[in-house]
Amino acid sequence: MGNPMKIRAASKDGVTEVKVLMNHEMETGFRKDASGAPIPAWYINEVVAKLNGKVAMEAQWGPSVSKNPYLAFKIKGGAPGDKVSVSWTDSKGDTRADEVTVS
Repeated sequence: MGNPMKIRAASKDGVTEVKVLMNHEMETGFRKDASGAPIPAWYINEVVAKLNGKVAMEAQWGPSVSKNPYLAFKIKGGAPGDKVSVSWTDSKGDTRADEVTVS
């Protein structure tokens, strides 16, 4: 699906801060198109972040999250050179996964 996520990860004093900008339309299912037909719901419902392959954060989302969601969180541990991966699955079964090196 579409463009890659923009991920930044920086470690300071034993804590890694991760910032993620995801590209997704995030339709609620309540809007209608120009002809008045309902636009089907389509949204990210699961997000998983890993530090060096180990799950560090999991989130379950619903249709109320905005278009192109931004997510920021901190992980205890991590050092420059480590890998942070973020993946999501949406309500249609589409997935996206991207990875960044911690600075």
